[in-house]
Amino acid sequence: MRNASALFRLAAPMFALGVLLGGCGQAPLSQNPDAVPDSRTGSGHGIQGKPLLAPGGAPGEPAAAGAAAGTGSKSLARAGTDPATLPAGSAYRNPANGRDEVIVEDIRHTAVLIGDSQSEPPNAWPRQALAALGYKPFFCGLGGTGFVAANGKTGNYLTALQRGDWKLPYGDPSLVVIQGGGNDAVKGATDAQIVANAEQLISVLQQRYPASKFAMIGTLARGANYGGGRRTQVDTLLGTIAEKNGIPFVGVGDWLTRYNLSKLLADGIHMNAAGNDILGGLLGTRLKALGLGAKES
Repeated sequence: MRNASALFRLAAPMFALGVLLGGCGQAPLSQNPDAVPDSRTGSGHGIQGKPLLAPGGAPGEPAAAGAAAGTGSKSLARAGTDPATLPAGSAYRNPANGRDEVIVEDIRHTAVLIGDSQSEPPNAWPRQALAALGYKPFFCGLGGTGFVAANGKTGNYLTALQRGDWKLPYGDPSLVVIQGGGNDAVKGATDAQIVANAEQLISVLQQRYPASKFAMIGTLARGANYGGGRRTQVDTLLGTIAEKNGIPFVGVGDWLTRYNLSKLLADGIHMNAAGNDILGGLLGTRLKALGLGAKES
């Protein structure tokens, strides 16, 4: 008994250290069969079936960014805790899929928005459109990424999801929106690469959220006859992918010229504040016409 007690005293500090290091990130590859190997270090993991409270950071931010935000960390919740009792922003290891997910305050009125720098700012036009329809946008993504494109800090949409660069919300959001394609156009992604990754991303998300509505938003551009080039081509390609999968699609590959908005570009690619406001209104109208407004109850 004395030997067992001594062993416990030796192991207890090591266990406590493991808990402190396990605040955010995905499970190791041995426990996470669909994760992609990652050369980066420092991601901890929780214990299967246990809810855990992650370090601070905006919902949907990459795990590393959230950990570096300096907003403090919370202690682990007790095993078996009802996720409904956890505060918004907590990370919860979903026993149904083994993934760390984020607790949100009102999942029934949440719209998950997966996108790039067009969706990243708080006043971004896709976020404004969703908010106008009664949703609380939950952004997952980062500038410089896309269906194929990565930015060095996080993977493309598919790999970022698979390896836990950002985390989806726990529960059943009303709507899941996928926006992007601009960085794929700039970085030379082929049609085949875009199609393959987009198809797999849609499949993974629909398995994760079988009860949610889906929508896709294309690649903001000037149009084929006004210098839209590859960006407009990718927008058209995404439309065919959405149609094949039965997903409502809003093509924006000519909106800059159709609505005379090129003059409101801040840097040749992104809208200034006024442009975001106008585009947000236009997109909200289109999404509403597609029957994608949030339910009032």
